Amino acid sequence: MGLFGNRKSRAERGAEIANKVASGKGFYGRMTKAFVGAEDFARIQGAVGAFNNGADVQAMIAAGVPTVRATVVSIQDTGQLVNFDPVVDLLVQLPDESRVAVRTLVSKLHIPRNGDAVRLVADPRAPGAYLYAGPAES
Repeated sequence: MGLFGNRKSRAERGAEIANKVASGKGFYGRMTKAFVGAEDFARIQGAVGAFNNGADVQAMIAAGVPTVRATVVSIQDTGQLVNFDPVVDLLVQLPDESRVAVRTLVSKLHIPRNGDAVRLVADPRAPGAYLYAGPAES
């Protein structure tokens, strides 16, 4: 805690601005919404949503939420990047043989391939949906 109270890090301030832009609120959000057009604004919202899902997953894992091991059936690039990391559509197979589609941000250093094992976390906001939690340990 600094002299002037709780100060936010640059990353926290940047995430706040990105959320305002994606929601169309504040100066940056209104200007972005006015100038980029509906299609590109939807892409911005999707990229910020993928970023926020990654932060949510890390917080849930730190809190001890159990993960589910799944196998990648297919992966498709969406063409979106967040901090030079790709946003992809994963189709994964769960242990009960059901398949789930997940749109997620993945590290360009650890892009999953068909047949790779990955970890998922149940999405608390959408029953039956999952969030990507990274590659599974061998």
